[in-house]
Amino acid sequence: MPLLVTDPGIIHYETYGRGRPVLLLHGWLGSWALWRDTIEVLGRQFRTYALDFFGFGESGWTLGQEPEHRAYAYTVPVYVEMVYQFMERMGIVRAPLIGHSMGGTVSLSLAIKYPEKVVKVGVIGSPINGASLNLLLKLSGNPSMARFFWLFGGRGLRLFLRGYSYFMAKNGRAMGRMITKDVSMISMESFFQSIGTLRQTDLRPDLHKIRVPTLGMYGQRDIIVRPSEHLVLKAGVPHAQIEWFPDAGHFIMLDAPDRFITTLSDFLHNSTERATGA
Repeated sequence: MPLLVTDPGIIHYETYGRGRPVLLLHGWLGSWALWRDTIEVLGRQFRTYALDFFGFGESGWTLGQEPEHRAYAYTVPVYVEMVYQFMERMGIVRAPLIGHSMGGTVSLSLAIKYPEKVVKVGVIGSPINGASLNLLLKLSGNPSMARFFWLFGGRGLRLFLRGYSYFMAKNGRAMGRMITKDVSMISMESFFQSIGTLRQTDLRPDLHKIRVPTLGMYGQRDIIVRPSEHLVLKAGVPHAQIEWFPDAGHFIMLDAPDRFITTLSDFLHNSTERATGA
């Protein structure tokens, strides 16, 4: 279990393969395990790194190093700085960032703030504007609602998610096993703070700053993030490559694994490092 100790906390990550580095970032309530199948394929030609965000999986703040204002411990800006520090400490000068849902929002944010660190950026079902989240996720960012969801130590939430998984992915049983395991490792604070800040995020004013090759994959059956976010991404990043999955939902890597990995591999293997006209 590789761990990296940084100034603010301990970052757990999994790595596999050899070659140029690629960073994989999970979404809300997830962990590196989302990428388990992806890293096996990409690892044949790339050095893949799948990170756990603070408060998810095995990553967490070092005792006594939490932010002065704990209400900001698990936010998109914090995760941007976390990934930046990870790259600096690991000696990764530049790399493609691939993110699912919240992880994609973090990837785009890092490409905006630290363009020198990003070679390419790919997002899967990611919100560009937090208003695109479904109502249930918006409510989850409210501390009072989070306490309700967290009754009985989160057992009720895990039970709900196990059933809701059948609406989120084609293989609801596999989805349910993965998400309930991931949720068992988070706290109420990371649960509501992360989705609360994601709800408030709006990248539209800064998307024009993204000059690197960009890929957006969106599923027509997504019930977590409005599928029309692919239009928002394309409007802000005209050179972005948009891939539409009519038979997939929010978890495209699970619903359409063959096309997903082919699309992602082709994007990463394209040798053009800067967008046409950038």
